[in-house]
Formats: sequence, structure tokens, C-alpha cells
Amino acid sequence: MDKLLSNGSIVGSLPEDYVFPPELRPGNLKIPFGSNIPVIDLHEANHEAKSNTIQKIINASEEFGFFQVINHGISLNLMSEVRGVLKELFEMPAEEKQKLCSNDPSKTCKMFTSSVNYATEKVHLWRDNFRHPCHPLEQWQHLWPQNPTRYRECVGLFSVEVKKLASRILSLIGEGLGLKCGYFDNDVSGSVLLSINHYPPCPEPSLTLGITKHSDPNLITILLQDHVCGLQVLKDGNWIAVEPIPNAFVVNVGYQLQIISNGKLRSAEHRVVTNSHESRTSAAFLVGPTNDCLIEPAQALIDEHHPAIFRSFKYKEFLYCYGAKLDDVGKVLKSFETHKN
Repeated sequence: MDKLLSNGSIVGSLPEDYVFPPELRPGNLKIPFGSNIPVIDLHEANHEAKSNTIQKIINASEEFGFFQVINHGISLNLMSEVRGVLKELFEMPAEEKQKLCSNDPSKTCKMFTSSVNYATEKVHLWRDNFRHPCHPLEQWQHLWPQNPTRYRECVGLFSVEVKKLASRILSLIGEGLGLKCGYFDNDVSGSVLLSINHYPPCPEPSLTLGITKHSDPNLITILLQDHVCGLQVLKDGNWIAVEPIPNAFVVNVGYQLQIISNGKLRSAEHRVVTNSHESRTSAAFLVGPTNDCLIEPAQALIDEHHPAIFRSFKYKEFLYCYGAKLDDVGKVLKSFETHKN
């Protein structure tokens, strides 16, 4: 994989196979932080302000599909260590990163550039990606890389803490929706995939994208942002830049949470733009159902005035459909609607 961008394989102008058609180019790269994503203080959820915090989360999930959390309880030292390890990962010599690359679709732990469809895609994304499952930890940790030497221990500790945070946020969302206690504490959140994206400085950022517009297929995503801006969310037809707040996590609603909430919460489309002067590395923990988990709108949210918008299905069916329609993921949800409305 000499094509890895982090190997410094591209210098000078942007190669043609990274240039997007004019209608898909990012346009304004420096969107002001004016009307920004809500920031929620989770420390308040421990006190009498809990109901207020829950309402803020529900409102943010309805209006934006995104919010940021501060005072989340995860050690700032651990967050700093993880950032260091992830930086080390992409700065390793090319031969070390080569060991992590694979064209085998069954390999669960791998590094690649752009996407797994590099050989067949029309335009490449300006990013390298390393991904692997991380829950339950004992099932996957031994498959992770031995270099950087701190990777397994540090990312292992962090992934356990992030899973706890995700469970806490899902519990607050469940309470806000009026679902029974523990609704999400089972196979519906039984899988966690870590997706680490690295975006090196790009020679012509206005012509390409780090990640194209999409919504996440899973339940909920917990993102450790870099200090460098790049994430943008689509709201009311306009792109909003997500400000990198020190030591905060970005949380976004995935398609499964939109379905379970019977359309009350929304999974917002988002993308990543690049820049010409700084690299950016982010770590997204994609919390989702196990493959055979049955997904459907929660019964507590359905009545004669609010019929089920979506049908029942196994999560693996959704993933297959999502993967097959990556060029138009907007059609994915429609294929799971009941068509009774």
C-alpha cells in the first residue's frame, strides 16, 4: 500500500483521481462557527438538573442529530495519551503500516487509503483509515497491532471508557424517549467499531473531500475530534462546521436510533473537509447492534396516532443495503419504511 497518504506519496498538485466533480466539491472551507452544535454538560446529569440535561440531548438529537459533551468523566490524561498513540500510528515507517494493510474483506483489523473500494471507485477520498472492532475487548484486542507498543493497552482502556460513556448517553436518551430502563443495554448496542481517520495536509483542499456526505448506519457515534477543524454537519440545506472544543466528544445519532425512535430523532448527514497546512486525526467509536439483532421502532413509541414508520429487520440486512448504496445512502432508509403512510 504505497498509496497511503501518510507515507507522503503525493507531493505538488492534487492528482486527478482525487478531484471531485464541481457539484460535489466542498465550496466554502471556512464556515463560521455561528449557529453551532449544542454543547451539553454531562456533570449536570448527576444532579437535580438531570431532566433538563435529558431534554437538551433530545432537542439536539431532533434538531441537529449532533451534540458535543463536556465533563463526561473520561480522564483527560487518557484522552491525551490516545491522541499521542494515534499520531504515532500514522507516523510509523511505511513498512510497519504495510503490515496492517490488507485486501482481504474478511480481515477485521486493517489500514487502507480512501476506502475499501479503492480499486473500483471513481474518485479517491483524501484520507487514510485504520479500523477494527473493540467490543467486547477480550474478543478483539489480541488482533490489534503490536506497534505502536502502547496501542493495545492505551486504546483498550479508552475503548472501555467510551463504551461506558455511550451507554450512559443512551440511557439518558432512552429516558427522554420514555423507553423502559435498560432498553439499549443489550445486543442493540453490542458492537463497537473503532474507525480512525487521518487527513494529511492537502495541496488543493477546495477540490476534494476527506469523507463525502453520509449518515452513519449504526446506533450512535462517539467521536474524539482533533484540534483541527474539518467535520461539517448539514442542517436545513446549509453546512455547519463543528468547532473542536478541547476535551469534548462529538456525539451523533445513527440510522438505527432514528428507526428505534420512530423518526423522532434524526441521523444528520455530515462530511469532512481537508486543509492545506495541518494534518488531522480523529477517532470515531461506532456503537451499533450485533449482526443478528432485530431492529424496529420501540413499541412504547407506537400508537394509532403514531404508526410505525419502519419495518422490523436484522441489522445485517441494513448493513448490506447500506454498503450496496454508498453512492446514494439517502435511499437506504426509504427501503426500510413500512409504506403505509
